Formats: sequence, C-alpha cells, structure tokens
Amino acid sequence: MLLVFLECLGMGRQVEAAQTQMREEAAELTDLSEAFDVILRGATKEFIAGYVVDEAFLMWLEANYGEETVLALAGRVLDGELAPEGWYEVTGESIHVLWLKFCRDTGFYSYQLENVYWKECAAEQETVISFAGDFNLAEDWCTTEYMEAQPDGIYGCFSEELLELMNQSDIMVMNNEFTYTDCREALPGKAYVFRAEPEMAKLLSVFGTDAVTLANNHVFDYGETGLSDTLVYLKENGIPYSGAGETMEEAAKILYFVANGKKIALVSATEIERSTQYTREASDTQNGVLKTLNPRRFVSVIQEAKEHSDYVIAVAHWGTEGALYPDASQRYLAGKFAEAGADVIIGGHPHRLQGAGYVKGVPVAYSLGNFWFSDSVLYTTVAQVIIGEDGSLRLKYQPCIQKDLTTSLITDEAEKEEFNHYLAAISSDVWIDPEGNVYDKYAETEVNVQLMLDSDTCTTELRGYMDKEGNAIDIVGNLRKRP
Repeated sequence: MLLVFLECLGMGRQVEAAQTQMREEAAELTDLSEAFDVILRGATKEFIAGYVVDEAFLMWLEANYGEETVLALAGRVLDGELAPEGWYEVTGESIHVLWLKFCRDTGFYSYQLENVYWKECAAEQETVISFAGDFNLAEDWCTTEYMEAQPDGIYGCFSEELLELMNQSDIMVMNNEFTYTDCREALPGKAYVFRAEPEMAKLLSVFGTDAVTLANNHVFDYGETGLSDTLVYLKENGIPYSGAGETMEEAAKILYFVANGKKIALVSATEIERSTQYTREASDTQNGVLKTLNPRRFVSVIQEAKEHSDYVIAVAHWGTEGALYPDASQRYLAGKFAEAGADVIIGGHPHRLQGAGYVKGVPVAYSLGNFWFSDSVLYTTVAQVIIGEDGSLRLKYQPCIQKDLTTSLITDEAEKEEFNHYLAAISSDVWIDPEGNVYDKYAETEVNVQLMLDSDTCTTELRGYMDKEGNAIDIVGNLRKRP
C-alpha cells in the first residue's frame, strides 16, 4: 500500500512539474512561428472542432485578428485549456464562425458556405431567435377572408406591437403550413387542404421573416406540383426554408445563421401523419418532407448540425390536434432530439398552445398553438430563444392572444400575469418568471427559489375542445358551426 502511495505521489509531482513548465513556456511565448507550432502540435480535435486548422488558417487568423490573438491561443494550448469556447473568449468569434470566415475570404472549402446566412443583431449582448405558430394565408379560409376585408390588409390582422416585436427579432422563423401554387388539384380524400395564391409569399416580409419551416402535413396538399411551386415562390422572395425539398438531401438540409460571433443551426421535421400518408416523405428522386415518426434520420441531421455549429434549434411538427398537453410520442421524440444534440426544441401542429418543459436539460416548447389560423379566442405566443453573450441559452414566451381573427401582443400587466399563470399550469417541471422566461424546476440554481408560481389560477374550462371564452371549437381551432 505504501509503495502504491509513493508511486502515485511521484506521478502527481511529475504532472505538476509538467504543468509548471507549460505555464512558463506560455508566459515566455513571443515568437509567432513558435505559437503556430504549439497550436498545430498541441491542439486537440475538440479544440479545433475537427476543422483543418493548418498554417494557412493561422496566417489568416494573425492577419485578421492580430499576433496577440495567436499568441493567446497558443498559451491556452500550453496551459491545457482546450475547450472550444476559448476561440470565442479570445477573438469574439467561435471556431465555427472563424472557419466560415476563413473559407469565405480564401475560397477554400467554399461548399461549407452553403445555406449560411449572416445576421446583424440589434444588440451585442444577446441574440434573439423568434418563432411563431400556425398561420394561414390560404384561399377560402377565415383568416384570409378577414384579411381581404380589411382596409389595411394584413396589417389590420396583427397589433402594431406584435409586428414590431417580430421585426426587431434578430432571426424570425415562421411555420408555413400551406402551399403557394396555381395548381387546383388537391389530394383526394383529405379533410383540410390549403392553397395560397403565389403572390401571398411576399407577405412573409411583413413579419420580418428570415426562414420558414415546411416540415408539416399541409405543404404537400396539392401534391408534388404544389410543393415544387412553394419552393420556387419562397426562393423568389428570398426566404430560406427547412424540412421539405425536391429531394431528401434538400429536405434534410441544415440552415445556419451567424449572429454575434456564434453559429446557430436550424433543422425541422414532421411526425405527422402518423397513420395516413397524404404527405409524402422525400426520397433521392422525389420531393416531399423530412419525417421523424421514426426519429433515426432526423437524429442524424441534428448530430450533423451539432458537429458544425454552436447551437442547434430543432423544430418538430408533432402531437395530437386539439390537445392541450403533450402526448407520449412528443416526450419520447424530445428525449431523442436532446440526446442527439438539440439545444432547444420548438413544437407545433396541435393548434393549441401547449406548455413548456425540460427534457434531459433541454428546454422544450411543445406547441406554439395557432398564431393566426382560426376564428376562436385562443392564447398564442411568439416563442424566443435568447442566446447571451456568456453563451447561456434560455426559452422565453411573449404572451399573445388570437381574438376576432386578429392576433395581438398582450401588453396589459394583469393580462400578462394571467397568461403566465395559464402557461405554468399546462407546463411541467418548470418555473416561469413574470417576463415569460422558462427555467428548469430541478436545476440547481438560485433563481428557482424565486420563481414559484401559483398554477391554481388556471380555469378548468380551458381544457378540451373549448376556446378561451368557453365556446366549442374544432380540432384546428375554428368555432364549431351551430345548427
């Protein structure tokens, strides 16, 4: 036993001596060529995120960020501080962003610049990515008919405060749950089919839209022609899309946004339909959507996104229409997406605002509800993913209400409090503060002590197929026709 102890003591002293030597070398490091050699020889694959960090990259780095930056990075390598966050701490850019800029400036590996969008943010301290739920511009639908009757058109359907909030978001993502097409041949036998005139695509600019998700059960309502047309008109209006495409490769593509020195990935897929097969899954030769009833393929997309970005936002079209609470399949899939590397999960499809939760430490917004889709009175939201300068990520709900075919941001303090209590009541294992920020109830943080909300104020008449005022509604949220 004594011999083992002495051996361990000797090894400990050797390690300590080696660390002391490295710190001394780091302090004395002044030569750029030596710094290059230290980084190239000592950097781990994790530190360089698997990129081809060679002398050409380091020369580019020195030319753009200065000699002191290279020396500081070499010092970190000598000190054994090999977390990839070190690049951001030294340069203000993550290694993923630095690599993209290197490719952009030099022309090397230019294919890695595909589907990358560079965003200027309103503030350096945080990046705000916003998401809206189901909205509908289809012909012969209540929302579109109401819009066409307004003197101000679509501007008469949303409060000024809401449109301002959406347009001020650094990245705004909409769920495009309908087609843009001149095709009149809908899929036979489907209860609801949605076709918008192609010119309607330009209205996405009203919301400050930076991307749309197409992985849903209505983008294929008019078959392959309707989907192809939708893709064309979105491209014509400069709107990136995720979750559908002319091939599986396109449907599974990852959208990347560079904002405030971080690279953010957006991916989306649909669990729906579960039994019927109106909506076609894309293949190598046919257009369609990316499906995740079996999560294997979408999990691989999330894993790829995680490898090449700082944050991954996974958008899932899932659940049961009309349900106020997430079902077992949503919770199961959320676990799979979290394990694969999703940093936050945003859901839709039930046409109801469902609660928030945490799965394996990942915040989940199970359903954002009807943003502008029905003629009933329903709570809805603009859900925001906020990334702080310190690398923190949080989920926030902006309280909204859909009433009289108009969607408004809730600004009255008493009504905001009512919204937050309602959201807390239909959520699980979370605290929600007065500003709508969601916290993991079981995380070991001081803030949890201060965020206990009384969920008993939620009224029971909001359950089932009822709107906020107790009226009977159908599964997509429209008031049921009375005899």
